[in-house]
Amino acid sequence: MDPTRVLAIVLRQFYLVRGSISRLVPLFIWVGIDIVLWGFMTKYLNTVTSPGFNFVPVLLGAVLLWDFFTRVMHGVTMAFFEDVWSRNFLNIFASPISIAEYLTGLVTSSVFTSAIGLLIMLALATAGFGLSFFAYGTAIAAFLLILFVFGIALGIVGCTVVLRLGPSAEWFVWPIPALLSPFAGVFYPVTTLPAWMQVLARVVPPSYVFEGLRAIVTGRTFQMSSLIIGAVLSVAYVLLASWWFTQVYRHAVRTGLIARYSAESLS
Repeated sequence: MDPTRVLAIVLRQFYLVRGSISRLVPLFIWVGIDIVLWGFMTKYLNTVTSPGFNFVPVLLGAVLLWDFFTRVMHGVTMAFFEDVWSRNFLNIFASPISIAEYLTGLVTSSVFTSAIGLLIMLALATAGFGLSFFAYGTAIAAFLLILFVFGIALGIVGCTVVLRLGPSAEWFVWPIPALLSPFAGVFYPVTTLPAWMQVLARVVPPSYVFEGLRAIVTGRTFQMSSLIIGAVLSVAYVLLASWWFTQVYRHAVRTGLIARYSAESLS
């Protein structure tokens, strides 16, 4: 893998964002709105419920983590979509760059964009609503890492779907976090779900993250084995997603679909 080719992908995204306020503002405006909205909601809930229970770490903390996961996924897909929208995709793969280098460049771009969103969310949540994630120990870093890796996996899946079906398929990608959230148990324990949904929740890495977060916040025993399961699942999904992207790309090249890439479909 040539680091200079990976850097070229990252630099392209950097110049796109730097030169366009319409690309720069979304990096922080939506996460800022979410934190402010849910922050005031948690403050209100604290005033109308029995004293002794603090909704800020339970609800606002969950929103922060879920928004971070969503930003990671969208960071990968948006970097890919920039090449699709500008019809630059054929140019990219006509160059010597490999699939691994291209995906690494997309992931690296997502690291920077999601880090910006995370810092802004942390600053707003801490300064405005007294949320301090670092008070809960090093487990927070593990939670963020699991969500980051799984977000990368879903981002690659989104890119694969669009690569196979064409640019119009991007509308299959945006709802993915919303469709996944009921099984992830973002705002409620997984045991709240029906039995069949609990089975699916066990193969969704974020469910282990949010169950662990609630255990820490409420003072219950945190199972390290659950964290390990979530981490193993996340890594496995990244490997599967990368393999699927490679297979779809090879199919598109072998069948000539890549040469007919248009705004409609690759069917």
